Amino acid sequence: MTQDSTRPDPYRGPAVPGRAEAGEHSATVIGGGIAGITAALALADSGVRVTLVEGRPRLGGLAFSFRRRGAAGELTVDNGQHVYLRCCTAYRWFLDRIGGTRLAPLQERLEVPVLDVGPGQGRRLGRLRRTALPVPLHLAGGLARYPHLSLAERLGVARAALALKGLDPADPALDGTDFAGWLHRQGQSPRAVEALWDLVGVATLNARAGQASLGLAAMVFKTGLLSEPGAADIGWAHVPLGDLHDTLARAALERAGVRTVLRGRVQAVTPAPDGGWHIEVNHGPATAGRLHADTVVLAVPQHETRRLLPQGALDEPERLLGIGTSPILNIHVVYDRTVLRRPFFAALGTPVQWVFDRTAASGLTGGGQYLALSQSAAHDEIDTPAAVLRGRYLPEMERLLPAARGTRVRDFFVTRERTATFAPAPGVGRLRPGARTRAPGLYLAGAWTDTGWPATMEGAVRSGITAARAALSEPGRPHHNPPPAFRPGHPQQEAA
Repeated sequence: MTQDSTRPDPYRGPAVPGRAEAGEHSATVIGGGIAGITAALALADSGVRVTLVEGRPRLGGLAFSFRRRGAAGELTVDNGQHVYLRCCTAYRWFLDRIGGTRLAPLQERLEVPVLDVGPGQGRRLGRLRRTALPVPLHLAGGLARYPHLSLAERLGVARAALALKGLDPADPALDGTDFAGWLHRQGQSPRAVEALWDLVGVATLNARAGQASLGLAAMVFKTGLLSEPGAADIGWAHVPLGDLHDTLARAALERAGVRTVLRGRVQAVTPAPDGGWHIEVNHGPATAGRLHADTVVLAVPQHETRRLLPQGALDEPERLLGIGTSPILNIHVVYDRTVLRRPFFAALGTPVQWVFDRTAASGLTGGGQYLALSQSAAHDEIDTPAAVLRGRYLPEMERLLPAARGTRVRDFFVTRERTATFAPAPGVGRLRPGARTRAPGLYLAGAWTDTGWPATMEGAVRSGITAARAALSEPGRPHHNPPPAFRPGHPQQEAA
């Protein structure tokens, strides 16, 4: 039932057997990212007649793939490397719901290779790993053998972790405090911040400690490292992201009876005189139409949400514009031979942050290896020309991977997400709205809303579930087969 601008009327279609018929409750979800897909599935599963409208010709939001024909042939490229953790139970539910779990497996047990090529280090390999012991002992052995910190620094990290475990991420005072200041007060050295706290925090928060809210940092480290032994085990897609968030998601939506409208830009959302909402949608200068729905879920970025919000829907709508954004730069290198024998690693003493092997997922032919460098919080480099980045990063890769020396680079290119995530800056928590608005029948979703999580795929799924549950809780709404409930800021699902 996917519709696009090549169809003469993307707003009409046959009723889906077994789903809500005309006259029953209807919903329009605006935005086809992970949050919007989740909200649409959750509402449809509860018997609501759902239309999903997305402005792009694909689903997946900012976690997508594209085809690229370059010097190394035709590749399927993820716009950026996305990972999740075992504690991301909402995203794991999402993968299961669309039939993608086996395509994005988790590590059996957390192990992160960390290469240090800083001054005086030569080239030193360490590992962050866990055991099956109870929390916090599960990390004790790995920390004791972590070579990138001194004994005193490792003991200091253990003390700071215990102090972090005692914090409440929901405490408003933590939201207004920066993580770096707290780490300094806990006696953490600059080296400890670089080699541990920022190593993890930059990848999960998309900000360094000095630009991150203590509340969000506490949530990440408590949930990922201090909630249960396997919480931080890492999972990632072994296929292109588009196979999950577009292909499988579209199929799941179709099975659920959701009508999907692609290439549809929503111009306005206005109250209908007889109740519900009118949604004005353009497909271009020559094609426009109107949808009507009892419920609307805005699952678009904060600035777009502000544009579409009807007057009075939020008390202070301009606060949405105070939620900043943070960029991610991705550098893609195709070598003429294999230079890396592990699936990924993190790096110290170099501008390189995290490196992933994307050879198999990309469909690379003709031999060689395709590596993707994920550079978070990339404010200083997001607009740097590709030629400059090539001159900067290829020598760094040779420092990290001796096998890369003397290889021929078959292809080098860059992808940039200037607004990849919301900025987790101190004070952002008070700006993030919940799912409900003051307008009956209008709800908000997106990783930037008040999920308790930073801007992750987990946060996006949780926001879509929360919006759907809020909509279904209104008087007279269907209640069969309700969406799952996930405890705020906690990996576990609530009891039904």
